[in-house]
Amino acid sequence: MLAGPVIAVMTVVAALLAAHAADVPFRDPDHVVGKRLAMVVGLVLLLVVLDVVVRAGWRSRTLAPSRASMRRVRRERWTRRRGVAVGSALVGFYVTYLAYRNLKSIVPLLRPSDSFDHQLADFERGLFGGNDPAELLHTLLGTGVVAEVLAVVYVIFIFFLPISLALALVFSPDLQGGIFYATALSINWALGAACYFLLPAVGPIYAAPAGFADLPATEVSRLQGMMLDQRTQFLRDPAAADAAQNIAAFASLHISMIFTAALAAHMLGLGQRLRIGLWILLALSAIATIYLGWHYVVDDLAGLLIGLIALALARSLTGFQPGTARPPRTPRPSPLRPARAAAALMRGARQTRP
Repeated sequence: MLAGPVIAVMTVVAALLAAHAADVPFRDPDHVVGKRLAMVVGLVLLLVVLDVVVRAGWRSRTLAPSRASMRRVRRERWTRRRGVAVGSALVGFYVTYLAYRNLKSIVPLLRPSDSFDHQLADFERGLFGGNDPAELLHTLLGTGVVAEVLAVVYVIFIFFLPISLALALVFSPDLQGGIFYATALSINWALGAACYFLLPAVGPIYAAPAGFADLPATEVSRLQGMMLDQRTQFLRDPAAADAAQNIAAFASLHISMIFTAALAAHMLGLGQRLRIGLWILLALSAIATIYLGWHYVVDDLAGLLIGLIALALARSLTGFQPGTARPPRTPRPSPLRPARAAAALMRGARQTRP
């Protein structure tokens, strides 16, 4: 239960120190984090009600369970301890995200003259025989309908993250599994922020925009333009109210988060269709990040590594052990039962003697 809050405190301390070093305030730009937390809390409450109704209906074999049966399910499943655990996991996740946003925003202030875009671009061209991976994808897939589809795939992540978090915390058979997943996601934020300082980069769409000029206007291109405007305004006056920037390429947290979810689905023993769907989403997201210019190939590879480290750390912090779901306890046979059975047989034998 303490894993998420501990990660949040450590990340907030790092963000406060970085903000002090950059001489900017610690803030929630446009109250985005507060709004998202409120929305996810509302979603969790709705899912809790659904969980209680469905379980009560299953027990009573009816679609309209009685209030008494729903109260019994609520008391049994949603204890105060479980509620506190779910609440602390949610708050810890979004406080960590708030610290992450501040750290990511400050990167160009603390490392103003450092940019590794050229080195990252050269490295990935070396992987592809001197060719640019984004150009290869544009040639192979075209720059029409595919761009629209991959833009939708990229934007799905915005909804996938809070929904998957809420579902894991509410419907996980073992609450420890849900907390394990929430903790792993929080660690992704912290590790991602560290990578931004390790190798500052803005990504292909900003370092070499000409290579993406043929792509049609999509929701992603609108988002990319808005983020560039925000970065320009932030660098002009970092201390302005609500000033923030959100551009950083290495590593890809899109990939690390979805990879974390895909592996966690296996570790939690979720259904095969869901696991296959998550791997498909991961593959499409990797293609989208490169095709649309958000990331270099090495950014995605680093994202996979972050996902693995996050899961390992989360498992250590929460004590979660995959595949150790607790089976229902069966009562041990009483040692008196064999003795009583033997005595009954003896009595029967006496009664049947001639």
